[in-house]
Amino acid sequence: MHVPDGFFNAATSVSAGVVAAAGVAVCLRGARRELDDRTAPMAGLVAAFIFAVQMLNFPVAAGTSGHLLGGALAAILVGPYTGVLCMAVVLLVQAVFFADGGLTALGVNVTIMGLVTVLVGWAVLRVVTGFARGRGGVTAAAFLAALVSVPASALAFTLLFWIGGTAPISVGAVAAAMGGVHLLIGIGEGVITAVTVGAVLAVRPDLVYGARGLAKPLVLRGAEGESTTVGAPEPAAAAPAGGRLKPFLLGGVGVTLVLAGLVSFVASPDPDGLEAVAETQGFGEQAGEHAFGGWALADYGDVGGIPVGVAGIIGVGLVLLIAGAVAFAARSRGHVRV
Repeated sequence: MHVPDGFFNAATSVSAGVVAAAGVAVCLRGARRELDDRTAPMAGLVAAFIFAVQMLNFPVAAGTSGHLLGGALAAILVGPYTGVLCMAVVLLVQAVFFADGGLTALGVNVTIMGLVTVLVGWAVLRVVTGFARGRGGVTAAAFLAALVSVPASALAFTLLFWIGGTAPISVGAVAAAMGGVHLLIGIGEGVITAVTVGAVLAVRPDLVYGARGLAKPLVLRGAEGESTTVGAPEPAAAAPAGGRLKPFLLGGVGVTLVLAGLVSFVASPDPDGLEAVAETQGFGEQAGEHAFGGWALADYGDVGGIPVGVAGIIGVGLVLLIAGAVAFAARSRGHVRV
């Protein structure tokens, strides 16, 4: 759903940029409560993983594809504040190095793909895990959070385009088209998010931020039938004894490189949901030329003749380094061996 240059007038682009900048600034401060020396590397990995999986367009309808947005996934794994930072880094790298998403539309993209998906996804997760606890509850909540976050982002785009788009539209028709196709994309997003969160819960549940604080109190029953609550055993995010982070991070980087370097070759070539709706609703021609559209990595290597897998690996490295650096700069000063 990367918005290109030309879809929005200057006032809307600047306003969205201000909202995005303010949101990122708030999250830089809030991330101190989520990040330390142990979790900061996880943020870099999550951002790189989202970049890689966003390259893997999957078919959702005849001639239309979709891809992961990732805001809900980032919020669940590393927290909502850090999740916004991860999404901002991914979108910045895509816009600057890969001409994916306009430079003047970067504020719009951070707002609808970063802030909206993270906030909606996190809110849904908190509601669902309020009554569905344990690993199964967190995994189910992850599916629903991701599912709802995608059409929410699509409808946020529709609202912004109605306010400051560069072409007249029937807001009802566009909202129906965007909501419908992105609901289908949301199902795919939900599956990817649930599988990813479930896999991390199975291996390192202590690294799933959204599963913290879901412990059930221990109830001891005596011979006379009386019961006593004594704390919180069996936490949903109990860390494995002696668990080290480095093996997990190396494994995660390996999976991410395989996705970007190999699986990206079989991604669907069909236009994504926004592109398809823009064509059918008559505002696709408003898209402008990207300022960096002639760069070698533009369109994930297609412009420079670079194999998509090689471009993907370069992108993973860039996102990993930048997001990791941002996370370490924003972290609280703890000292934990990784």
